[in-house]
Amino acid sequence: MARVTAAGVTLGPARAALERTAVSLAGRAASVTRKRALDLALGSALLLLAAPALALTALTLAVRAPHGRGSVLLREARVGMGGRPFELRSLRTRRFRLDLLSRLPHVVRGDLSLVGPPPLRPDDPALNAPRTDPWRRELRPGLTGLAQVRARSGMPWDEPALLDAHYAEHHGTGLDLAILVRSARIHLRTELREARRGKARLSDTDHRPPGYSGVD
Repeated sequence: MARVTAAGVTLGPARAALERTAVSLAGRAASVTRKRALDLALGSALLLLAAPALALTALTLAVRAPHGRGSVLLREARVGMGGRPFELRSLRTRRFRLDLLSRLPHVVRGDLSLVGPPPLRPDDPALNAPRTDPWRRELRPGLTGLAQVRARSGMPWDEPALLDAHYAEHHGTGLDLAILVRSARIHLRTELREARRGKARLSDTDHRPPGYSGVD
C-alpha cells in the first residue's frame, strides 16, 4: 500500500517498508549510543568509588590464596555482543557482591553493560539453537538485568529468558536506572539479612554464664 510522506511525496510499498526499516535502525542505533554513554559515565564513576575496596580485597585474597596470585581472579569464557568471545574476570568472593563490582572494568572496556541479559558460555544452548534470538547478539550482556531483579522462588524455567526478551525490546535509560536501583536494594537487603544471621549464630554459640570473665 502506498504512503504519503509529510512532504507530500507518495512512496510505493517497497520504498515505504525500506523507510520504516531505516527509521527503526536509526532509533536502535541511537538507543545503543545512549546506553553505551550511560555505561561509560556511571561505570567509570562506580569503578573509581569501588577501586579501594577491590584493591584491598584482591590483596587479601592474594595473601590467603594457597597457589599465589593466580587464585585471586576467577576466569570464565563468555560471549559478548555480536557473538564476540571474551574472558570474564571476577574476584573470587561474593562478599558484598564484590565479584560483580570487580567486573566493572569489563563495562568500561565494552565487554559488558551495566544492565542486560546475563553473559552466556560459548556452549550455552541458547546461543547454539537453530533459531537463536537475534537480540542475544545485538545487546551487550550485563552485570545485572531484568530477570535477576524479578527472580523469585518457583519461577517457571523459561521465565528468565522471557524477561530478557522483554528487556531487549523495551530497554532504555529509565528502565536501566530502575533496574540498577532495584538490584542495589536487593543486594543490600541480602547483606543485612546475612549479617543478622551471623549475629544470631554467634549468640546461639555463646553459652557463657552472665558475668563470666574468662578466668577459671
